[in-house]
Amino acid sequence: MSKNNFGQVKELIMNLEADFEKFYDKQNSAAGTRVRKGMQELKNMAQVIRKEVQDMKNTATGATPAPAAKAKAAPKKAAAGAKGGKK
Repeated sequence: MSKNNFGQVKELIMNLEADFEKFYDKQNSAAGTRVRKGMQELKNMAQVIRKEVQDMKNTATGATPAPAAKAKAAPKKAAAGAKGGKK
């Protein structure tokens, strides 16, 4: 992860502090909108960092990305006359 990305996350959080206070302490709805927008931006930044870390990890180990796991089939239900059924 580049230090620049981490610095951007810290800066975003620090910049949102005043809006958090305005929203929670003074019930300022415009500040709430800014908080929601900032949190969405934080989510997007976190996703970029997660991908970057995973790519670096895979590159460092020489591993290739794992294929997607196949979905498991649902277990079959027992027949009506089978053991353990209702009597």
